Amino acid sequence: MDDRKCIIDLQKIVKSFYIGTPNELEILHGIDLKVYEGEFISIVGASGSGKSTLMNIIGVLDRPTAGEYVLDGVEIGGADDWELSHIRNEKIGFVFQTYNLIPRTTALKNVELPMLYAGTRRSERARRAKELLAVVEMEERMHHKPDELSGGQKQRVAIARAMANDPAILLADEPTGALDSKTGRLIMDIFHRLNREQGKTIVLITHSTELAEETQRIVTLHDGMIVGERKGSEDLR
Repeated sequence: MDDRKCIIDLQKIVKSFYIGTPNELEILHGIDLKVYEGEFISIVGASGSGKSTLMNIIGVLDRPTAGEYVLDGVEIGGADDWELSHIRNEKIGFVFQTYNLIPRTTALKNVELPMLYAGTRRSERARRAKELLAVVEMEERMHHKPDELSGGQKQRVAIARAMANDPAILLADEPTGALDSKTGRLIMDIFHRLNREQGKTIVLITHSTELAEETQRIVTLHDGMIVGERKGSEDLR
C-alpha cells in the first residue's frame, strides 16, 4: 500500500476549543492518519469519540489547533481562506446525513451548484450534471425539487453533487444514517461503484460497524484518539 500516493496525511493533529480559558477542551489528542489514493476507508466510533471534529478537519471545514495536515500535496496550515475555499470546492466532495440540498432548486440545479462556484460554463454544467444524475440513477427526477424526493433519492442527488467538480476525495458523514436499510444498501453500492470504477478515494464516517466492515480499512476512534486500525472483511480494491 505504501507505494501508492498518500492523499490525506495527518500528523499529531490536536483540536481544542475555548483555548486559553479555564474550560479549555481538547477533543482530538494527537491524531496520526494516512489515507492513500483510491482507498475506501471508514472511521468508526461512538457519539462523542471525535468523529465529527476529525471530519471537519479532513474536509478543511475547520483548522487543527496543532499538528500538520497535508491534503493532496497541499500543506493546509499554510493556506489562506481563499485557498481553503478552493480546496473544499474542487478537491473534496461532501455527502452529509442531512443531504444539505437547496430546497427551492431542482435536482439538476443542485448538482450544478459546485460547478457554478468553480466558474464552469453553463452548457458544460448542465451536461455534466445530467451525466452525474444518470450515474446515480436519478436522471428521470432531475427536474424535481428536494421536497418531491424520498430520502434515498435526495442522498443520490447529494452524491451526484459531491462528484460535480471531479474531486480527489469523497467525504461521507453518516450518509445512510437517515435511511432505511434497503435504501442505505443502495447508497453504499453507489460508493463501492465510484471507488471501483472511478478510483475515488472515499472516507466514510459512521457509527455502524456493519457498514465499516465493507470498507478496505477500518479506523476506530475513541475519546479523540485512534485506538485501532484493521482491514475490512474483504479488500475491495
